[in-house]
Amino acid sequence: MISVTFINAEGDSQVVHGVDGQSLLNLAQASGQSLEGTCEGQMACSTCHVIIDKDWFDKLPPAVEDEEDMLDLATGARRTSRLSCQITLTSALDGLVVHVPAESRNMQGL
Repeated sequence: MISVTFINAEGDSQVVHGVDGQSLLNLAQASGQSLEGTCEGQMACSTCHVIIDKDWFDKLPPAVEDEEDMLDLATGARRTSRLSCQITLTSALDGLVVHVPAESRNMQGL
């Protein structure tokens, strides 16, 4: 199992466990995090953006140009922002810490 800590805008944290090959977006949605991701990983939106903890950002593969373009549209994007639909969990990401921006939306209506 791969542990990921989600920290919301209020500073509350939740540690959840995913599996190798699972997208960060799917893990977030399964654990009730407020990320929308209506594009289902096709990068047609920026609603699943998260802010990667600065200690973990350089451990991720670089964003492709399309992802960078989508991040330009994200509300509240930071230098370490990424689209959660484009991050695939691996054992190298065990312990990953991500921040869910206050501007995020939730397709589950939570």
